[in-house]
Parts: sequence; C-alpha cells; structure tokens
Amino acid sequence: MKRPILFFLLTVCGQFSKAQPLADTSGSLIPQKENIITASTIIKTENLGPNINTPLAELRPTVSADGNLLFFIVENDPMNTKYNSIPNSQDIWYAERDSFGVWGPARHMGYPLNTYFYNAVFWISPDNNRILIRNAFIDGDYVGNGISMSHRKKNGGWSKPDALRIKNYQKYDRGRQYGATMAHDGKTLLLYMSEEKGSYNNDLYVCFLQRDSTWSEPRSLGKKINLPEYNEMTPYLAADGVTFYFSSNRPGGLGDNDIWMTRRLDSTWQKWSEPVDLPAPINTPDWDAFFTLDAGGEYAYLTSAENGYGESDIVRVKLLERERPNPVVLVDGNVYNKKTNEPLSASLIYETLPDGVEAGNGISNPTDGSFKIVLPYDKNYLIRASADKFFAISENLNLDSFVKAGYKEIHKDLYLVPIEIGQVVRLNNVFFDFDKWDLRPESFVELDRVVRLLKENPAIEIEMSAHTDSYGTDEYNFKLSDNRARSCMEYILSKGIDPNRITSHGYGESMPVAPNDTPENRQLNRRVEFKILKD
Repeated sequence: MKRPILFFLLTVCGQFSKAQPLADTSGSLIPQKENIITASTIIKTENLGPNINTPLAELRPTVSADGNLLFFIVENDPMNTKYNSIPNSQDIWYAERDSFGVWGPARHMGYPLNTYFYNAVFWISPDNNRILIRNAFIDGDYVGNGISMSHRKKNGGWSKPDALRIKNYQKYDRGRQYGATMAHDGKTLLLYMSEEKGSYNNDLYVCFLQRDSTWSEPRSLGKKINLPEYNEMTPYLAADGVTFYFSSNRPGGLGDNDIWMTRRLDSTWQKWSEPVDLPAPINTPDWDAFFTLDAGGEYAYLTSAENGYGESDIVRVKLLERERPNPVVLVDGNVYNKKTNEPLSASLIYETLPDGVEAGNGISNPTDGSFKIVLPYDKNYLIRASADKFFAISENLNLDSFVKAGYKEIHKDLYLVPIEIGQVVRLNNVFFDFDKWDLRPESFVELDRVVRLLKENPAIEIEMSAHTDSYGTDEYNFKLSDNRARSCMEYILSKGIDPNRITSHGYGESMPVAPNDTPENRQLNRRVEFKILKD
C-alpha cells in the first residue's frame, strides 16, 4: 500500500550560509488518511505514464507554458548527484512531450543544476529558455538559501545558476521552508517563507524587478492571503497574471494543506477576491501543494500516491471551468536575421500601446531563434526583438479586438535588420487614421526607437518612406504617402535630430511588396519604412 501523500515539501535551513542539509520530511509531519481519489473521481486524473513515473518518488512537477516540457524531482535515484552521500537525495529531472501528446523518457539534468543535496525547479519561462531553481548560487557555487536563475545556452545546455539579488532577503527567510515562482511576464517574483526562526508557518510575498536587475524587498500579499498562525505556501500565478493558486492549512479545507484559488483585483497586490478551496480530486484529506498549470489552464499537474507506478507519481487533473484562469494567447515564433535568414538569439520585450509600458520580457533560443510569450486579452501589444548590431524590430498584436473564445495560439516570426548601408527597416507600429497623415499616439513608441538609433549612432543617415496599396489614383496615393513620410520625419526632428541626417519621400503604390489582390496583401503594402543611407 502506497503512502497516501499527494505532495512533498522541500525543506532546508540556513541563511545564505553553509548549513546541514535537511531532507524532505513532510511525510512524517502529515497524519496518514485515506486518499480521496476514488473510482468516482479517477476519470479526472491521468497518470503521465512509465516514461516519467518509476517505483521511486516523483515529486514537485513544474510544466511549461506550452505544456510540452516538464521538470520534476526524483528522490533517491542512483543517478542523483548526491545519491551516495545522503539518503533521500532529490535531483531535477525533465521530460518532453511530442506532437502526439506522448511523454518521452525522463532525463537527469546533471551539472550545473544538480549540484546540491536537494534540488528543484520552481518556474519555467514561457519561452522555455530560463528556469528558476532552488538554492542560492554564485557562478554555480552553492552559498545557502535563496532563488537562482539559469539560462539556456547555444549548445542546448544550461548556464551556471546565479542567485537573484533580493533586497533584505535574509530578514524574511528565517523559517524551515521556502520557495518561489514567477509571473509569466518575468518581472514579478512570488515567494513563500517565514520571518520567524525555525517556523513551519509561512507567508506569501511579492517582489518586483528593478532597473538594475535587482529585486525589491519582499512585500506581504496582505491579510486576506496571509492568515495569522496558518501556513500559506507554494504560490502559483496563472498565465493571465490575475488568477492565483496557493496552498494553505486555513479553516475550510478538506484536510491538511489544501490548494486555494483567488483573483488579484488591482495592481497593488494587496486586494484579492475571497480565496476558494478547490474540490476533489485537486484537494484531499492529506497535504496538498505544488499546483502548476500550462498556459491553456485546462489541466493541473500534481503528485499522487494513488494507483501508480511507485511511491508517488506525476499526474494531471482536468479542471472544471470555474477552477480555471482567464484565457490567454500564447504567441510563438522565431527571430531571424532578415538579410541571411539565420536564427538569432534576441531579447524580447512586449509593451502595451499607446502608453509603451513594458508588460513582460523574454529571450529567443540561441540555437534556433524560437520564442514563446503569453499575453492576456483586452490589450494592444507591441512585441519588440533586439540584438547587438541589429535594429530592434517590432510587431503589433492587438488583442483588444479579439473575442475571448478561449485559449489561443498564434505564430509570428520576427526579422531583425542589420545596421548596414542599404538595409530597409519596416516600422510595423506606425499608425494613421484612414485618409489622414497625422500620427496616432501609439506610433510614438516606435518612432522613439528610430530616434534612439540615430542618437546612439551619430554617423547614420536615413530616408523615411511611406507606401500605399493600389486603391485610389496614383496622384492621390503619392500625396498621401509623401505627407505620411513627412509626418514621421518631423516627429523625429522634434526630438533633436540634425535635419541633415534624415530625408522623407512618399512612393505611393509604386513599390508593392505583395500583389494587391487580398486585404492581407494590401495591408502589407500600406507601410512606413526607413532606409540606411550612411553608417
């Protein structure tokens, strides 16, 4: 008979200093009760199968936004780094799912991520190119409690993890347990830990990324989330940035710690809807934590000890509609060198329009240029990719006009233009009203990047051009495009650029990039560009 424990808790002591490692002892802390996953509810639970699950204990799943990459812990496997040093060693393993939905064999992560006694992945970025891991490392060397980040390298491996610099972190992490997750925007860090030395009662905190790449001091999520004398832990923020799941032993649950759901009501991170306890089979009379979702929000990934292959297995459970987060859009694509079509490693930033506020960030894979970002509905976005010696290109994605029909996936490739004489850069986020040449406010963010290019490269000279489709007379189209190009030039000149470095020209319909035979092609022909004349 297997132990009916649904989740294990990773524990450790020490305060950014060398400490005697502690194994996962949650099992000894939890009274043994009958598991609630029965024949009447098992239809909702799917074991991920023998490629992932073994006679050993598989614990703490963390799934990627696209649902095709899974990190988890395997306890006491002979391949674990410290298997011969301590009992119950815990190492990071991973598996990938193919296009048929079948999980491939689990693989050990190895160096430099499995270097300590107890290792874990806390979060995967939507692009699968960054992971947040347990423990603090400096240049790959363990230094104590903390949270570290590792990046995917060009050879497909992972960089040495480096600790996040969190203001006054040691003041808050004085208890027996700690952990973290991150919002999909890569700018918001959520932690659980205790300010009381040696305590098992944790609170939930939020930190924000600063301009200098440090993180703000942890701030409590407020009294509705953190109840006195209770244990709130293992936070998970869904892809919508609003729906929040956490584990708590507060009154009203089915057993010990349960998974609770709430929604963030504003940007203060202090106002929340009333937390709701999730029903079976998510929660049981036992200890439930470490809840994770893919961006679609349809399935929760859990650890279960019921009717599996070993001590505990990774399973997924289909959520009821009321348990799911708000639908989002997953945008995937590749970044290429427009001149050579070779893939590029680029930094990606997505901003809201017309205010230009950064809504998140990511990086493209250094091997194939692939990227993934998750965007909530109801906003107009600019997606910008930048790389050294290339002009930062951007694409517009207006989700404000989308009908919320549920989770959606969109493919969009980005082409970066090298800063060289003769190269033409299309400005995808310059907008005019119909039959007008006055710039709309959401265009300023795009044109400001041209201003920045000219200021950072004082030898560059450019021609600003505008083009139309074939509707209208030649004379009308030439005049409209010439006025639009001049409007862009005048905006750039208003920012202090030398008039001798920029000219403008309207080409009307004379230089199409596609046949004028469909609405989509006509839209391609209606464009604003600049050409590098001198560098």
